[in-house]
Amino acid sequence: MRAIPVASLFVSFALVSCSGPASKRSDPADAIYFGGDIITVSDADPEAEAIAIKDGRILFVGSKAKAMELQGDSTAMHDLQGRTLIPGFVDAHSHMSQVGVQAISANLLPPPDGPATSIPQIQEILRSFMATSSMVKDHGILIGFDYDDSQLVEHRHPTRQELDAVSTEIPVFVIHQSGHLGVYNTKALQMAGITAASKDPDGGTIHREQDSRTPSGLLDENAHIGALLTLMPKFSLEEAMDLITSAQEIYEQNGFTTVQDGRTDGNSLRVFAAAGKRGKLQLDVVAYPDMEMTEGDTMLNGPLMARVYTDHFRIGGVKFSLDGSPQGKTAWFTQPYFQPPHGMKADYAGFPIFAQDSTLERLMAQAFQKEWQVLAHANGDAAIDQFIRVVRSVSEKYPGKDRRPVLIHGQYLRKDQVPELKELGIFPSLYPMHTFYWGDWHRESVAGPERAENISPTCWLLAEDMRFQHPLRCAGDLSELHAHFR
Repeated sequence: MRAIPVASLFVSFALVSCSGPASKRSDPADAIYFGGDIITVSDADPEAEAIAIKDGRILFVGSKAKAMELQGDSTAMHDLQGRTLIPGFVDAHSHMSQVGVQAISANLLPPPDGPATSIPQIQEILRSFMATSSMVKDHGILIGFDYDDSQLVEHRHPTRQELDAVSTEIPVFVIHQSGHLGVYNTKALQMAGITAASKDPDGGTIHREQDSRTPSGLLDENAHIGALLTLMPKFSLEEAMDLITSAQEIYEQNGFTTVQDGRTDGNSLRVFAAAGKRGKLQLDVVAYPDMEMTEGDTMLNGPLMARVYTDHFRIGGVKFSLDGSPQGKTAWFTQPYFQPPHGMKADYAGFPIFAQDSTLERLMAQAFQKEWQVLAHANGDAAIDQFIRVVRSVSEKYPGKDRRPVLIHGQYLRKDQVPELKELGIFPSLYPMHTFYWGDWHRESVAGPERAENISPTCWLLAEDMRFQHPLRCAGDLSELHAHFR
């Protein structure tokens, strides 16, 4: 097969086999595509000359001659002119609503996806964005997205004072590329109610200056999420739907036709549902609400919790976040970090979001009782241990169902944990692409040479004859999508 050209035509279609010769079919096609490489993703027939479509479904895939037998007077003929037609990508794991926020934020991605290599560059990018952004003008807030301390020349996070140098008049905050951390200027900390007297929330840290009291501006996990939810503008429904459609355009440009929104909050659930009803969703969107944040939300028990889409939207199950980011050094390990974060002791090994198994077990039991699929973000091996323990406990109480819980990321999955995943029917959704961006950082700073050798260990899963997936784009790493939007 000749090399596939860069310019590609992305079309969503369900892969089905042709049940018989095209000449036996009486109904003409709505459209026929031909004249380029047609990739079927079928081992039996990996390529085809033409494809015929009727009512959004495939009538025929195969030779051009037989496809042309389905041409009618109203059939639209599409000559690909050497371009490639492939099935639409099904997003294995990402955060569509977060991509919408990226669209209204300053781009702080490092190379090869963005320009930010130093803290002074971050400051300059923020100043330029502040001068031109309607977001700043309309809502009086400045957001930067996707900075990465591991790829800054300073190899550290910015400080609140460095963000104060951009503005002291409006709240300014920058979100780490992992999505699990953020740095806030003094104004933003004040508006979020974070002071020297504030205590660390469960499952989160307010990082301090040298006096061990004054907030430095860096917040992680639940401290960061709490501040983020407090400071984000209260968008109107129309504005919120515009963010969703902006995100949708980015996914469309990259060939996705089914998109996931992991860890959805209650407000975003309603925005997605409203966007669907108004015909704004062109892609299929499946949401997995954060179970802890949305416990008791009526939408979880409504008709959208289903296996079929209504107006291109459905709720596919629920999401739990058990720990944080290894490159952000908030993932929960059984062994200490190779180089602990600034201000942490040598035995620092990250921390759990659920300090007690009992809380996680209570919430997961509700999901199991209602036959909701469970997705769990767990990066460190201690967090994976916790997921295994709780799934085992809840499965014993509610046995006999193929619920197929999903381990999201599992970057530091241990070899001895793999048989337990297999036994419990836990599906691993690993993150090997992560190694391209942060492999050196993991080896030199996060986990050290020995543990870094086994990041996202797909071979251990293959040895157990287990199915797994490795997403094209994962949580916190939508860099190419963001770069396309910019």
